[in-house]
Amino acid sequence: MTSTADYQTTLRVKATPDALFEALTTTTGLAAWWNPATGSGATGGELQFLMNTPEPLVIHVEEAARPTSVRWTVVDCPFLPDWIGTRPTFTITRVDGDTSELVFRHQGLSEGLECFGMCTRSWQHYMTSLRDYLEAGEGSPFGSPGDNARRQAQAASTPNH
Repeated sequence: MTSTADYQTTLRVKATPDALFEALTTTTGLAAWWNPATGSGATGGELQFLMNTPEPLVIHVEEAARPTSVRWTVVDCPFLPDWIGTRPTFTITRVDGDTSELVFRHQGLSEGLECFGMCTRSWQHYMTSLRDYLEAGEGSPFGSPGDNARRQAQAASTPNH
């Protein structure tokens, strides 16, 4: 059951498959829509993302096959230990001309994880940020005004337990 309950979304983007691939595999591209990164987005590489903790989120790049597929495995995540071992995957298909479709699936991110609601809302935001970056030249990555506004709204709407 968990494999069918993994978080998945499909996104159409006015961008070529190569442009989408670059946004998913370069530190410049990743920083523009998700989070500043260091390391290598090539097959066999490792990416590190600093977010809210001194220790980075560490992702191993299982595959970066231009321009159709990017597969990651989370190897360390100090702020969300549930993410360790999960596998974000990006499948890119050209629709026509300069339009591409991205199927994003975060294997292992399922309703059984405590962070599921927060993480799915975050991925929804970052997928929109990716589209905005590719179509308009500016995303809303971690720490940006758009991301901070989303976090404040989310915190205000979350009941205290």
